[in-house]
Amino acid sequence: MTARNPARTAHPSSSAAPGSNSSRTTEPAAAIAPGAWLGLLGGGQLGRMFCMAAQSLGYRVAVVDPGNDSPAGTVADRHLQADYLDPPALATLRDTCAAATTEFENVPAAALEFLARELRVAPAAASVAIAQDRISEKTFLDGGGFAVAPFAVLRSRADAASIDDALLPGIVKSARLGYDGKGQVRVQTRDEVIAAFDAMLQSPAVLERRIALRTELSVIVAREDSGHVVSWPVAENHHRDGILDVSIVPARVDARIAAQARELAANIATALDYRGVLCVELFVTDDERLLVNEIAPRPHNSGHYTIDACVTSQFEQQARVVAALPMGATDQHTPAVMVNLLGDIWFDGTDAKAREPDWTRVLAHDRAKLHLYGKREPRRRRKMGHVTCLGASQDEALATARAIKHELGIPGHADAALRGSAASAR
Repeated sequence: MTARNPARTAHPSSSAAPGSNSSRTTEPAAAIAPGAWLGLLGGGQLGRMFCMAAQSLGYRVAVVDPGNDSPAGTVADRHLQADYLDPPALATLRDTCAAATTEFENVPAAALEFLARELRVAPAAASVAIAQDRISEKTFLDGGGFAVAPFAVLRSRADAASIDDALLPGIVKSARLGYDGKGQVRVQTRDEVIAAFDAMLQSPAVLERRIALRTELSVIVAREDSGHVVSWPVAENHHRDGILDVSIVPARVDARIAAQARELAANIATALDYRGVLCVELFVTDDERLLVNEIAPRPHNSGHYTIDACVTSQFEQQARVVAALPMGATDQHTPAVMVNLLGDIWFDGTDAKAREPDWTRVLAHDRAKLHLYGKREPRRRRKMGHVTCLGASQDEALATARAIKHELGIPGHADAALRGSAASAR
């Protein structure tokens, strides 16, 4: 495979520390023409959908991922089965591709920094590093004037033993590698904080005060080299056992809150001097304040609806920004409800043998769009796919989501969240 790297000398610096100049912009890089190779670090379902979007624009994609049968690796034009810090794999990516990106935030920053010496890399390692660590993330947000839940940093047992009682009840969250409810422990007392810290092997963590919430939202934004930011409509998210269950778009919140959420997410992307697609997760408190929960430097589960319900999907936009192409419109043309499909529905009661669900029951709904991630082994709590339920109205999309959840045996089909657009989002 020969190198196709015409934009190497044109990419902006990828190593500048974010936050030092919130209005910083840079001269746009030279566009990378279709036919070139784009590199991707990570082989999960987000990478799979990025590959498909980039390929539809005419690009070829090379994926570095250690799995031998990863969702992205199976659809990529080339799969380099290797660790993210493997020197030969990174050298191949560098010599083959014109630009590179990542599909999850825990790719080692050193891998991005290596590639950035010669390639256009978006997002930059400095931006990704902040979101890799909850302590860095909370410190960045709080220091930048973005409202977050009250928190304390736990670096030692002494920190856990001396927390402010005003932070209780709270949640202890591991600083690194926590997602889908993993690495999180609810606590009521100081002793429980200490026990949770011990259970995390005394690794760095944060304690956040639990907040009375009206609902949870997320905003997907994209920012290009010039500093221009676009955002998609706000998603209303409902979780089950710490994992996203459904996203309802547009969110059933006051238009003022939705506008504030989009502006807040755009301001965070600017403060990070971010390039690429970014998700900002938000809490709406009972007194209608917006608090930032987390940031994810990549496309996000709650943005999957954009594939079927928007002019430009979050994955196509990621490919556009990585290739220094003009960004696409983010308008939503159809109300949508996204339903996550976990591996639990492959198992019937206590039966240990997995059985493929009857997808004809999903596709019998002519406005349901089924997306399966190509994962060979279903496991409970594992994300295996999603269904985006479209409708002429939000109530119609909600009704389809209720029916599909019921037919597939997914809990929550009768939850208040899915009853209708006039229902409370609590």
